[in-house]
Amino acid sequence: MNTQSMDFSLPDAKGELFNAKEHLPLIVYFYPKDNTPGCTTEAVSFSRLLPQFQQLGYQVVGISRDSQKSHQNFTDKHQLSITLLSDPDETVCRQFHVMKEKNMYGKKVWGIERSTFILDKHGQISHEWRKVKAADHAEAVLTFLQSQ
Repeated sequence: MNTQSMDFSLPDAKGELFNAKEHLPLIVYFYPKDNTPGCTTEAVSFSRLLPQFQQLGYQVVGISRDSQKSHQNFTDKHQLSITLLSDPDETVCRQFHVMKEKNMYGKKVWGIERSTFILDKHGQISHEWRKVKAADHAEAVLTFLQSQ
């Protein structure tokens, strides 16, 4: 497991800077694109379960390469309660090693591999899920945290 602190700052949908170290412990999930079926399923699930994550002391942030405006539209359209962060230059995506070559309709593309990380109160990764399937993933993260 990575023992370095995974500190980062990114703009949220409103353009305000979100500093990870001010929100620890933290659930950080990376997703490919706003308003796509799997990403919508995942964002809605994390939003629905946010009160339960907060009861356990965790905030939830979703990160993609989409713009702040795209995140705001996505949030408004689906009444999301989680924080979405914009990483258009892939800085934080690379920090967490979630940029992968993927096969889309027979073409090789560079994109975000759906992944989730638990950052402990020191900002270190205490658990990670890679190559996540969107359906029921938020529930799996909650079940894991409740068992700790």
